[in-house]
Amino acid sequence: MADVNSKNRRSAPTRRRIVAAAHGLFAERGYAGTTFQEVADAAGVSVQTVYFHYGSKSGLLKHVVDVASVGDDEPVPLLERPWFKELSTTRDPRQAIALWTHASGEIFDRVAAILAVVRDAAAGDPEMAEQWQVNSGQRRTAHETFTGILEGLGALRPELDRRRATDITVGLLSPDLFLVLQRECSWSTAEWEEWAAGQLAHALLPL
Repeated sequence: MADVNSKNRRSAPTRRRIVAAAHGLFAERGYAGTTFQEVADAAGVSVQTVYFHYGSKSGLLKHVVDVASVGDDEPVPLLERPWFKELSTTRDPRQAIALWTHASGEIFDRVAAILAVVRDAAAGDPEMAEQWQVNSGQRRTAHETFTGILEGLGALRPELDRRRATDITVGLLSPDLFLVLQRECSWSTAEWEEWAAGQLAHALLPL
């Protein structure tokens, strides 16, 4: 077991270089336009090393999305991170919204462009279509957990049930909308966070 752990520690920097290289290439060239050889060259490793760690291009892109979503390759789920524990214990619904939109902005900075790659590839690739469904389901589950916190505080509008509140949150905190406002309207992430927090508060909380 010690030998296995030591080997994993030694290979961790290699995996991080591969993921960082793949992230940049996928975001720039898309799924079809990126090859394992290009990833290997950018990471400074052999193509066999990339295959050894990730097996397939779809497997590599999945890992890139996972790492970008949480910010590292530690085996700690998004909703078990310290910032979410802070959010889940607050008694102030507006503070909960501010924490959620701030975390969402940080996550979108890392992952929104890569999610767009998955979305675009899904139209012609069954594996990517499945991956898009998985990622969409994960986002909805996260937003449903958030709206459940507001519901637990008795902070949702009387006419909203948790499902409708989740629908609204999924729509407002869409990675596609984030990219439109950032790329086409030149919004900063801070500007998006302020806008998103205000929109969520208006849509979800009693007037």
